[in-house]
Amino acid sequence: MITNQVLLLLVLPMLWPSTAMPFTPGNIGKLFGMPESDGRILQRSKRGWMWNQFFLLEEYTGNDHQYVGKLHSNMDKGDGSVRYVLTGDGAGTLFLIDEKSGDIHATKRLDREEKAMYTLNAKVLDRNTNAELEPDTEFNIKIHDINDNAPKFAKEIYFASVPEMSEVGTSVATVTATDADDQTYGNSAKLVYSILQGHVKLVESISFFIFFSGTIKTALPGMDREVKENYQVVIQAKDMAGQMGGLSGTTTVSITLSDVNDSPPRFANHSFRVTAAESTEIGGAIGRIKADDPDVGRNAEMEYSIVGGHDIFNIITDQTTQEGVVVIKKALDYESKREYEFRVEVRNTYLDARFIHGLQFKDYATVRVMVEDVDEPPVFARNPYLIEVHEDTAAGSFVGVVSARDPDANNKAVKYSIDRHTDLERLFNIDSFNGTITTLKALDREMSKWHNVSVVATEINNPRQTTRVPVFIKVLDVNDNAPEFAMSYDTFVCENVKAGQLIQTISAVDTDEPLVGHKFVFSISATNPNFTIVDKEDNTANIMTRRDGFSRREMSMYFLPVVISDNDYPIQSSTSTLIVRVCACDSRGNMQSCNPEVLPFSDGLTTGALVAILLCVIILLMIVVLFAALRRQRKKEPLIISKEDVRDNVVSYNDEGGGEEDTQAFDIGTLRNPEVMDANKLRRDIIPEMLFPFRRTSPIKDNADVRDFINGRLQDNDSDPTAPPYDSLATYAYEGSGSLAESLSSLESAATEGDHDYDYLTNWGPQFKKLAEMYIGKSPDRET
Repeated sequence: MITNQVLLLLVLPMLWPSTAMPFTPGNIGKLFGMPESDGRILQRSKRGWMWNQFFLLEEYTGNDHQYVGKLHSNMDKGDGSVRYVLTGDGAGTLFLIDEKSGDIHATKRLDREEKAMYTLNAKVLDRNTNAELEPDTEFNIKIHDINDNAPKFAKEIYFASVPEMSEVGTSVATVTATDADDQTYGNSAKLVYSILQGHVKLVESISFFIFFSGTIKTALPGMDREVKENYQVVIQAKDMAGQMGGLSGTTTVSITLSDVNDSPPRFANHSFRVTAAESTEIGGAIGRIKADDPDVGRNAEMEYSIVGGHDIFNIITDQTTQEGVVVIKKALDYESKREYEFRVEVRNTYLDARFIHGLQFKDYATVRVMVEDVDEPPVFARNPYLIEVHEDTAAGSFVGVVSARDPDANNKAVKYSIDRHTDLERLFNIDSFNGTITTLKALDREMSKWHNVSVVATEINNPRQTTRVPVFIKVLDVNDNAPEFAMSYDTFVCENVKAGQLIQTISAVDTDEPLVGHKFVFSISATNPNFTIVDKEDNTANIMTRRDGFSRREMSMYFLPVVISDNDYPIQSSTSTLIVRVCACDSRGNMQSCNPEVLPFSDGLTTGALVAILLCVIILLMIVVLFAALRRQRKKEPLIISKEDVRDNVVSYNDEGGGEEDTQAFDIGTLRNPEVMDANKLRRDIIPEMLFPFRRTSPIKDNADVRDFINGRLQDNDSDPTAPPYDSLATYAYEGSGSLAESLSSLESAATEGDHDYDYLTNWGPQFKKLAEMYIGKSPDRET
């Protein structure tokens, strides 16, 4: 069994309590609960120690390895045949064991705050056979704490508040510090809180035993936020229960006194004077008054009111500025009353029951309002005006009168006018002195039932003072319109109809509006043999047939005049024509066809047939004329008849040219003999004022190469500044005087084409490619 023989003597002095009990063997027995000796010698029975925990101080500062303890087995006879092996936490690195003696040493400084206990396993092996002499034994190495950590607060600055006027002992805040040392061993982590700096008379520190925090409480009564609002207190936490040599940490607590409603509002001046213009609109503000309250926030909110109320004025509270705003409830009149006076009360909205005793949380002030005179605009007797006039009123007739006056004391003269933007048709006129409105044109109710006109009243001595009033003119109805059909009717009658059958129901409308409503009367000529009308007396009527059967051959359409009369005064009537078509119908009366029948024989042609025949003749004539014009265009010869035709041809490219005077645009003589070309003549199709002088290269003389001549002419035309600004035809048909091919004209050609060899044309370049293909391809020897 592994035992520890010396560990007890090493560890017991560390664990021995700090009391007056001496460290003696007898006291050791008392510490472990052993009975006291009665003087007899006790015999100890031999047994193995069962000790499985070692103790080691942290932060060892020695140069050698720190001795931890000794392991010893009963199997060890001291002859070196036993070997001790250590495994577990830190074995071989932090902790080393002597294989022969079993001594354990720590190789490094250990920090309890990093790890407080290590668990290891010990083995006892036979050195020769490596056989285990005893089973593995687990033991712990516990690190003893030393006071090497100072207390720390969670925050560098704490913020706290307490209501002002709080009672003594009111809790303000609790600050807490932590110590990383072992709280279960010694006093290393026992903290004591104290105030190092601050208003000591304001707060007191209350210390607690270990694991308790420091609580700050008020120490003075009647703390007033309005006197001092903020306090800074430095709190210290010291370990070792505050003893000498202990470590400490500090923090700052910022304490703010929160506001309570302990101060009533007060007027600095109990009399206010306000000036108001009589033209101020209802609801407009005329002045502000202010009471002072040293409280803040909700405790400083105030409410203003007029004592006993007032008919003309009211006061409201501006919640942003906590001011009383005086407003007008009714219009002021300098001529009626020029001065007002009333009393205003101010009080806190929210009250604190702790402070309302003995204090009046309200105050009073007197407000005097002085009314100022203002030059007011004219005032109409009515606003608006409603006038009625009949629509048959002639131009220049009386419509109505408007009246306005100057409300000021001097009562200045007023003139009237109509705002023409409201009377664009200029239907009305107004007398500028007495306000009489007359018509300029006759009124028609059916065009417009109402006319909204603005009349402007202006002070003669001050044109800027104007007032507008709307005048609503209602045009009364006069029965001046006759009734007419309500819609356009599509009426037909069947050929096989019977007498007395209904073919159409008609109704009427009238743009007039009689007071008793419309009452229309329908009638037709009593002598009409085909149709009759039945008035239903509900402003509608039925059209009925008077005879049996109708024929489309005889008449395909009937025109039925209907007379419609109203019942207003004077009676108005009109005649509307109802068109009735004759149609073929089935046995049920459903319309099938309303077109006239085409007769195989007829004594004469109808008008429609004559018109159709005339249209056909005109179309045939137009076709003939068009066909002749097309034949004419086809007779024109083409520009080039065939590829074999190489005769001189003048080809027109539809160049508009310069008009009738343009006779030199394309001179065929110049193409044939360039030596006779007049170099000083200008083309008539361009503007004669030239920016550059006219230049023309002299024609090439005898025996000049055709290619050189054409290239020269091409360059001259490309660089010619006098060339027209549109596409034109430029010819380079100079044949040359020494051409090997002589004349290319078909007029001078030989009798047969076979007499010429045209192979040289291939050497003249791409300009003569087409000509070479035409002649070389026709060569007899090539064809074979």
